[in-house]
Amino acid sequence: MDHRLKYTVGDFLANLTFGILAGLASWAIVSTAWNMWIAMFVMMALGMVIGFIGFFIVAAKLGAMEAMVPLMFTGMLSGMVVGMAGAMAVLPIESALFLGGVSGIAGICFIWVCNGLLRGITKEGENANA
Repeated sequence: MDHRLKYTVGDFLANLTFGILAGLASWAIVSTAWNMWIAMFVMMALGMVIGFIGFFIVAAKLGAMEAMVPLMFTGMLSGMVVGMAGAMAVLPIESALFLGGVSGIAGICFIWVCNGLLRGITKEGENANA
C-alpha cells in the first residue's frame, strides 16, 4: 500500500464513503421482520457488491488491488453491522449512517495494520524480509 499523503487520504475517504453507502443500502432494505442471521449474510454480500462498484470508481486514482480489497472488506463489514442492527431493533437513519461510517474507518484501519504486519516493516524504509 502506498504511504503518500494523497493516497492515504483518498483511501480513508473512499472507505468512509462506501462504508456509509453500504450502511445506507442495508438500512433501506432490512427491517425488524428479518432474521438477524439472514440479514447479516445477505447484507454482507450486498456490501461486497457495493465495495466492488466503488472499486471501479476509485481504482484509477488509488490503484487496482490497493483499492479492491479494502473497499470490498469495508462494504462487507458495514453491510453486516448495519444489517444485523436493523434486524434487531428499529434503526434511525442517523445511526445507520454512523455505523456505516465507523465500520468503514475500522475496516481500513484493520487493513492498514494487517498490511504493515504482513510486510514486516521494522524501521522506516527497511524490510525485515530483505
